[in-house]
Amino acid sequence: MNQALKVAMADRGETIDSLAEQVGVDPKTVGRWITPGRVPHPRHRAAAASALGREVADIWPDVLKRREPAWLRPWVETELQATALRSFQVTVIPGLLQTPEYASAVLSSGLLGPDEVADYVETRMRRQKAVLERRKPPLFVAVIDEFALRRGDPEIMRAQLDHLVELAQRPNVLLHVLPLDAGFHAGQAGPFVIATTDDSDVAYLDDQAAGRLTNETAALWSIWDTLRSVALPRRQTIDFLEARSWLT
Repeated sequence: MNQALKVAMADRGETIDSLAEQVGVDPKTVGRWITPGRVPHPRHRAAAASALGREVADIWPDVLKRREPAWLRPWVETELQATALRSFQVTVIPGLLQTPEYASAVLSSGLLGPDEVADYVETRMRRQKAVLERRKPPLFVAVIDEFALRRGDPEIMRAQLDHLVELAQRPNVLLHVLPLDAGFHAGQAGPFVIATTDDSDVAYLDDQAAGRLTNETAALWSIWDTLRSVALPRRQTIDFLEARSWLT
């Protein structure tokens, strides 16, 4: 039972029906929030907290906890310790550079339900802030295959490309597009990220089922150097993102 929600409702003189009306959901839904304590959609959490005059964290403290899958948590910890992150992506924009709308579209293409997608997007946005907006953010270098920039709804991609251009102005963010005319390249086997920490280099490799960490980074460094050599320089990349000639 969510005792904090029950107390907040009592203090405010709200019933299940009255709170449901303010939030715009069925009373049965609010009933499930109380017992067995199902966590609402982020939009509904915010509306309910506002109606009750409380902070979301006061009623649903667990939403501030990490909601990423267990296999990803070691990498999330590594991101927070990294002094530099070097990311290569073939088919999607790197997660730390995604807009909420783009992240939602990508996550919705899999097997996740709407509530799960919303939670994962919220978690991804918190990760971005924790990594890229901390007091001493890491150097973030990304090589993105042009193919990833061409996939997606045009309206979503326009906003995503604007976001990339904005991020690329930061001194610690270096973006490089790998153009299609580069042909076949060493990174076609899949995406990876290399994190440099005070102790060592750690790499993250993604696949269809889950990701994994490895300290065996020598081969990845060689691939990284090759990819950087055929990718567009920083200024040309920004010009390319601003031109976005493929969008109609």
